[in-house]
Amino acid sequence: MKTEQELLKQITQLTYNIETNYPELYTFLLEDPSTIPSMEHPDINPTVLEDYLETLKQTLKHYIENHKTK
Repeated sequence: MKTEQELLKQITQLTYNIETNYPELYTFLLEDPSTIPSMEHPDINPTVLEDYLETLKQTLKHYIENHKTK
């Protein structure tokens, strides 16, 4: 498993890519329920970060597949 630092770096890079190249998608990331913790002090660990990274990847993949320019 990757370290928290490695995962955070990947999340940051992917988020920057989305913000730069897909600004219309970036606005929806702020509304994504997976980013809203369900408890007051959530436990952030590599598993949670890995899940979030995967969610970002899948969101971007889905967006690209469904918004191809003709």
